[in-house]
Amino acid sequence: MKETHSLTDARSDEATRTDHIQTRVVVALSGGVDSAVAAGLLLREGFDVYGVTLRLWRDTALPPDDVVDSAAAVAAALHIPLHVIDLRDRFYKQVVVAFADAYERGETPNPCVTCNPTLKFAALLEEADRVGAQWIATGHYAIVRQPPEGPATLSRARCRARDQSYALYRLGQPVLTRLKLPLGEFADKDAVRDLAHAWDLPVRTRADSQDLCFMGGGDYRTLLQSLRPEALQPGPIYDEAGQRLGEHRGLPFYTVGQREGLRIAANQPLYVLRLEPERNTLVVGPKERLLRESCTLRDVIFTAGAAPSATFDAAAQMRYHAPPVPVEVTLLDNGRAQVAFGAPQGGVTPGQSLVFYQADVVLGGGFIEP
Repeated sequence: MKETHSLTDARSDEATRTDHIQTRVVVALSGGVDSAVAAGLLLREGFDVYGVTLRLWRDTALPPDDVVDSAAAVAAALHIPLHVIDLRDRFYKQVVVAFADAYERGETPNPCVTCNPTLKFAALLEEADRVGAQWIATGHYAIVRQPPEGPATLSRARCRARDQSYALYRLGQPVLTRLKLPLGEFADKDAVRDLAHAWDLPVRTRADSQDLCFMGGGDYRTLLQSLRPEALQPGPIYDEAGQRLGEHRGLPFYTVGQREGLRIAANQPLYVLRLEPERNTLVVGPKERLLRESCTLRDVIFTAGAAPSATFDAAAQMRYHAPPVPVEVTLLDNGRAQVAFGAPQGGVTPGQSLVFYQADVVLGGGFIEP
């Protein structure tokens, strides 16, 4: 996507904008490049942009209000208002505690998947209602389409390397029908940074965030040590025959499919097959024992509000940027589903999300059960 128009040029056309375009939108400003450019794009389209920054976690490795200060600088550069919402207590209770609970159960969580619908987007909708805004927007890379009839859809971003639809699969119609994702059609991140430079945005050279927002580059086990010290107790490592092979350092140090860090002398490579928190035990075996023909999901949700049918075919993605694999999905009771893989799969990790796609459209998904 080649972008050449400046924000100044766009503002000069204000008198020609239609009332339909002059619509208020609440934009989440995270202090990064993506959200800043998303806000700028909406401004250029003629929207009445209202910035919001969510205070979720204070990174002790950064100045106390780094995120807020960066967002405020962006808002000032764009000449838009900014409201800061303190969600730290809710974030701790709903996201951080749940993160620690998952590890204590022997699962490998992805906290962004649950934080997005239950906290971040929920807070944006609350703020939109408060200020009379029809729309909300973020800097996520995905595409939302609002057809004249039928449900809104969520699809993969044009830039597959940046696609974040996997992490947004739990957004339902109340969010999708009011959501704008201006970066979804961009071909690459360079085009986004080009706009940030063209508009002289203060965050134009800021590096992308790679860590969990509440880790700040630290080790999540340090957090677990303070919240769930019992989950980091050493315990035995067994093979599937029950032979003790060594001692693990604490189950949260491991995930299904892991090979490194086992510290076991064996005549063949061994991989983590499963974690058994009730016994504080790690079970290992050869790589072929990782392969599974099916799995069961819990808390299954569909973006359209309902499944296509009781049984349907789809392409399923098991990790953030994993290649999709063909599956057959059969709905069970109590929000669960049985998933049969078209070919045996390794790395089917309890706690991770399995997301269903048809072509590029997100159908929904759920959490992998042990």
